[in-house]
Amino acid sequence: MRILFMGTPDFAVASLRRLVEDGHEICGVFTQPDKPKNRGHKLAFSPVKEYALSQGLTVYQPVKLRDGTALELIRSLAPELTVVAAYGRILPEDILAAPKLGSINVHSSLLPKYRGAAPINWAVLNGDAVTGVTIMYMAKELDAGDIISAAETPIDPDEDALTLTNRLAELGAETLSRTVQALNDGTAGRTRQDESAVTFAPMLSRELSPMDFTRPARSLHNQVRGLQPWPCAVTELSGATVKVYRTAVGGAVKAAPGTIVRADKTGIEIACGDGLTLRILELQPQNGKRMAVASYLAGHPVQVTV
Repeated sequence: MRILFMGTPDFAVASLRRLVEDGHEICGVFTQPDKPKNRGHKLAFSPVKEYALSQGLTVYQPVKLRDGTALELIRSLAPELTVVAAYGRILPEDILAAPKLGSINVHSSLLPKYRGAAPINWAVLNGDAVTGVTIMYMAKELDAGDIISAAETPIDPDEDALTLTNRLAELGAETLSRTVQALNDGTAGRTRQDESAVTFAPMLSRELSPMDFTRPARSLHNQVRGLQPWPCAVTELSGATVKVYRTAVGGAVKAAPGTIVRADKTGIEIACGDGLTLRILELQPQNGKRMAVASYLAGHPVQVTV
């Protein structure tokens, strides 16, 4: 098929790569404008742009989508189908309807659950056991279009959002491949979303970062897993603020929530609100690098308070 692709981060690269490998004609790639790198003057390409250029694909980076120029460009490209994966822009209805077969989206949840900007993170934050990907027709309302196909996968209880993102990117690419073939063959289904089952996954913010040890240990463990790679869970250890990257739920303890009951190379163990402990295994001090707890303790003594 003749396909226009729209995407920006690493998650989208897997889908674009699969379309290329399947032999489709990629008539153009839309991605977000280049951004300053490390607060300097040098600009960084999006992962999708880097891959597209490596394949000799033509890249477009429109700043505006509603002034008619992007629509005119798309009509000149004459795609049969537009495929969108984490593009990061709201598309007007006239752009969605421009291709003969319309526009479809690779969404990283099992819709109608987790419509919105951060479905993978919220699935982990909420401790879900299962998630997946959905290929849907795009509609005016965000993530509300009819479902074409879906695939699910279990979430390991110790898997973080970044690892899950990488797995879902590949699952999304595989599901997209089958879906595009079905669209080409005229065998693709179409199912309306159950509006009574809709949940939302809003953008993440640093307000979600502080760890409250009156909460259950498993909930805090999910917080650490779900807020990666940004904004990360944050706590204080002996007066020093640290980002927490890896934890494990420990055993029962009789100590007030927030009490540090152990600090050695096996972990920094903190009492939680449900009578269990949370063991910090990897962390990052301010202005420092991510490290194992043994390395952290070598330069940052932590006082046990029990």
